Amino acid sequence: MDEPPDLGLLFHRLNNQLGIILANAELLESRLSDETQKARAGQVVKSVLEAIDTVQQMRREVNEPAESSAAAHGETSGQ
Repeated sequence: MDEPPDLGLLFHRLNNQLGIILANAELLESRLSDETQKARAGQVVKSVLEAIDTVQQMRREVNEPAESSAAAHGETSGQ
C-alpha cells in the first residue's frame, strides 16, 4: 500500500522553489531599465509573494483542520 506523501516536506520544497523564483524576479526587477519589463518583473514578484502566502495558508489548514472548521462555524473551545 502506498504511504501518503509527507505534506510538511512538500510544503517546504514548494516554499523553497518559490523563494528561488522570488529572488530571481527581484534581481531582474532591480537590474532592468526598460519600464515595461520592470513592471512585468514586478508582477512576477507580486504573484510569487501571493503564492507563498497561499502555501502558508494551506499549511495552516492542513495542520489545524479541526480548529479552522470550528472557527468557520462560529464555535469556540469554551462552549
